[in-house]
Amino acid sequence: MDYETIKFEQAGADGAVGVLTLNRPEKMNAWTYDMRDELLHAMDRVNNDPNMGAMVITGAGRGFCAGADIGAMFKSKLDEDAPKRPSTSGTWVKAVRQAKPIIAAVNGACIGVGLTQILPCDYIIASEKAKFSCAFVKMGVVTELASSHYLIQRMGWGNASEVALTARMILGEEAVQLGLADRLVTHDNLVTEAVALAETMAQNPSRQLRMVKELFTQNGSEADLDVILQREFDALELAYKSPEHKEAVNAFMEKRKPNFRKMAE
Repeated sequence: MDYETIKFEQAGADGAVGVLTLNRPEKMNAWTYDMRDELLHAMDRVNNDPNMGAMVITGAGRGFCAGADIGAMFKSKLDEDAPKRPSTSGTWVKAVRQAKPIIAAVNGACIGVGLTQILPCDYIIASEKAKFSCAFVKMGVVTELASSHYLIQRMGWGNASEVALTARMILGEEAVQLGLADRLVTHDNLVTEAVALAETMAQNPSRQLRMVKELFTQNGSEADLDVILQREFDALELAYKSPEHKEAVNAFMEKRKPNFRKMAE
């Protein structure tokens, strides 16, 4: 696929990190269906490449993603004669949660779907110039992409309610304080720090990384401890039989660094 709305690059010492850059800077990287499709395609490239272990999503220019492209998205929905595209919001959320580790590096305005698309990511780093808004009610719509779940998971009931019901703008430092983002860094070091963290994650076996993500997805709001324990037990049974576990044990006994790359997933 030739990308028109994103850029794809490999980063890190051995190219183990895929960097996906939203690339419509003239429109503050406003979100479209084509952008979503290209992101999913690029995510699959990383997932299917045994030499790559994690990815970073960031934005080109001054913004990360200033929300949906009003003309391409909202206006077309109001036009009864316009062709309708089926909702695939579940596809995006599941793809993020089933993928290799994903770090969002927020470089500027992160508004509406710009925000909700990164809430399922594994870690969110904000630059000093980042600003966030859950702006849906101001457009006469409601939160989506499972954000009514992930906002509460990240921020707690009160903070999530305040952020979603006021739709106010939140700067990077406050976003970290509220739990909306995980770390604040200087703007110039944003992508460097995101890639470094992704590279650290990528050193671990991809199969087990994705298994841990699945456990977090399933158990993060599970109330039944017996169910949680059983899921972990089942995952451990699979992990103990994996070549990655054997490699880790052998590397420890042989006092060397394990090599998890190129192992079948």
